[in-house]
Amino acid sequence: MLAAGLKACARRVGFDLVGVAPAVAPEGFHELLDWIDRGYAGSMEYIPRRTEAYAHPEHVLDGVRSVVMLAINYRTDDPRPPAAGEGRVSRYAWGGRDYHDLLREKLGALADWLHAEVPGCRTRGVVDTAPLLERDFARLAGLGWIGKNTVLIDRRMGSWLFLAALLTDLELEPDAPHETAHCGTCTRCLDACPTDAFPEPYVLDARKCIAYLNIELRDRPVPVALREGMGDWLFGCDVCQDVCPWNRKSPRSAELAFAPRADLNPADARAFLRMSEAEFRWRFRGTPLDRPKRAGLLRNAAIALGNAGDRSAVPVLVEALADPAPLVRGAAAWALGKLGGESAESALAARRRIEPDEVVQSEIDDALAAG
Repeated sequence: MLAAGLKACARRVGFDLVGVAPAVAPEGFHELLDWIDRGYAGSMEYIPRRTEAYAHPEHVLDGVRSVVMLAINYRTDDPRPPAAGEGRVSRYAWGGRDYHDLLREKLGALADWLHAEVPGCRTRGVVDTAPLLERDFARLAGLGWIGKNTVLIDRRMGSWLFLAALLTDLELEPDAPHETAHCGTCTRCLDACPTDAFPEPYVLDARKCIAYLNIELRDRPVPVALREGMGDWLFGCDVCQDVCPWNRKSPRSAELAFAPRADLNPADARAFLRMSEAEFRWRFRGTPLDRPKRAGLLRNAAIALGNAGDRSAVPVLVEALADPAPLVRGAAAWALGKLGGESAESALAARRRIEPDEVVQSEIDDALAAG
């Protein structure tokens, strides 16, 4: 009865899926160890640093007996094709709030209900930040299966899902795990990846993932060999989910916080590249786009403009050669080298004579050589 009441409360506060898993060692822990050993975590040092904590949810909440897994659908509008000078932003970031904050609020309401029902119980809400293999526990709680692109898929909702967990020391009746995968022989997600980030089904090399490159790799240059594969993605990437057949009929989200901002579907890459630090904070503080910080987002905009092949972007890229952030200057130099032309080469040569940063100097030299 307690589990049934908790699930009813979860739906009232806005979760679309809810299930209960026992607090056990996750099946995917040894796969995580192998993934880390293969170097696929890239610069996300926080994962290997906490490796042993992923072995059991007791490292997240001492005395935990149940893991309540929850999901909320974030599919809203369909993406509009970018025009000249525009780029794409992942669907999950179209809204005006960071989903972490929204889900924590909902988890707080759910925990309050449980504490009112069982005074003295212990709980902890988790949204991405704790060492918990959320997808493993979501499958164990019956929410869906893990697809070949490593995301959780529900037959009705598809994969446009944010996951959250509520750990408790109460023993709740568990749900039956989702034992069957329904990807079959389909490999559309693997075949569509522009950077070949899947070395094999169910394995993601994060170092090649576009979302890793333009979000997690926020304080350093993107490897040159992977820049063209980023295409026009300014933030995140939805390619492997866009092609998934299970997402064709996924429902629209009713959550108002996920309603797309008019300036993000698509986004103006040229305007991004001209953003000051103050404007960046004003537009994106408290949203997912705050994560790569201004320099990372402007770097992405420069790469997208270079990939577009439109020389009308040369003037804004020339302006970016004087940006205070070396990360932005280097990406702008690369993009100008891609676009070429007399004005691009002249600006690169002029900047090379005064550029103080060695990495940017190298970027300029390579760009001039490419021209």
